[in-house]
Amino acid sequence: MAAKAVFFDLDGTLSDSGEGIINCASLALRHFGLPVPDREAMRVFVGPPLRDTFVKFGVPQENVEEAVRVYRSRYNTVGKFENFTYDGIPELLNALKNDGCRLFVATSKPEEVSLEILEKLGLIGCFERVCGALGDGSRDSKAAVIAYLLEQTGRLEETLMVGDTAFDVIGAAAHGIRTVGVSWGYGSVSEMQSAGVAAVADTPDQLLGLIRAFPEL
Repeated sequence: MAAKAVFFDLDGTLSDSGEGIINCASLALRHFGLPVPDREAMRVFVGPPLRDTFVKFGVPQENVEEAVRVYRSRYNTVGKFENFTYDGIPELLNALKNDGCRLFVATSKPEEVSLEILEKLGLIGCFERVCGALGDGSRDSKAAVIAYLLEQTGRLEETLMVGDTAFDVIGAAAHGIRTVGVSWGYGSVSEMQSAGVAAVADTPDQLLGLIRAFPEL
């Protein structure tokens, strides 16, 4: 029996937003005279709440909001569009829609920006609702975003989360929702496994099969 509802993460799951996010995060680190690691190390900016990651890279807590403002000065005009859909994702979403599956987005990215990106990528029509963080930093954990989404939809039967990081796994588990991870994003497969991910897909075709196999994962 296939899942009846799927909550999708955005960055690293539906689209590759790494270039824009890394470019903007690098700008913010340079603003404070902090070292900018290589792009591989900067990949951790994709997915988790932005404020938490800036602290890990040396931005003092009292300067985090300024770092976010510098980041957004570029991201809101240029960076958000340095983004593309992963191969096979449109076909996956269409197949799930044809199966009668209800599709939603639950992302730690600001909700308004998420809507703009999904519109540009031509994916917005696939989803009943898109829920994300607020611009003031509230509702930016995955658990908080999912809680808000569930407030809008009510508890859905046979719901599955799909994401690329342990944050997705942990946030969904807080609401009794299982997660299928994807290996093509920016998270760590081993960290997702440690967090209790139900299964990991290496391709959108594999992901479709796992969603259709739910709950026998």
